[in-house]
Order: sequence, then C-alpha cells, then structure tokens
Amino acid sequence: MGEVKEKTKKAAVFCMQLALLTVLYEGSVLLVSYLHIPIPASVVGMLILFFLLSKGWLPVWMIESGAAFLNKHLAFFFIPIAAGLMTYGDVIQSNGAALIGVIAGSSVIGLMVTSGLSAALAIKSREKA
Repeated sequence: MGEVKEKTKKAAVFCMQLALLTVLYEGSVLLVSYLHIPIPASVVGMLILFFLLSKGWLPVWMIESGAAFLNKHLAFFFIPIAAGLMTYGDVIQSNGAALIGVIAGSSVIGLMVTSGLSAALAIKSREKA
C-alpha cells in the first residue's frame, strides 16, 4: 500500500511541475503579446525561468522532474516542425545554400557564446573558492 501511495505522490508532483512550467510559458505568451515584444514567447519564458531560479525564488525541485521529462522527449517536439517544412520544398530548394549558411553560422556563434560564458563562469567560480 505504501508503494502505491509513493507512486501516486510522485505522479502528482510530476503533474504539478508540468503545470508550473506550462503556466510560466503561457504567462510569457501573454507578456509578449501584451507588450508587443519582438522576441519569441518561449525565449522570454526561459529568461523568466532562469531569473526565478537564479534568484532562488523558484527552487529547482519544483520543476526538476517535469523539465527532465520534457528534455528527454525534446525530439518529439520537432516532428511537427519537420512535417511543416515539407510544404516549403520549393523555398528550401531555391534558397538551400543560404539557409545552410545561416544555420551553420548561427550554430557557430551560439557555441562560441556558450563556451565563452562557460569559461567566464568557471573562472569566476574558481575565484570564489
């Protein structure tokens, strides 16, 4: 009986974590549409989540298993996008080289910024210790 109770508790916590992440996202959608911010709502939501976590206003345990589940199944979220791309075959065919260049360039820039930020944070954490 105790095992069933524990599993039920874990399932309830998991559902609450997913609900919290959904509320954060939907709040960012409302914020972006209300303020007419030219940034995708998902990016604004991630910034809000980062801010809440970094300030300690939102403990990690409140989203940990829900976020891990979404991360684990992230590839499934790209299936609708890939299916939608099939309707743009003519655009991809005529501008394929430019698209590949933009994707490669933005990936390199993203990797450079991430590595630079990681190195700076590692140095900062060593200085604190």
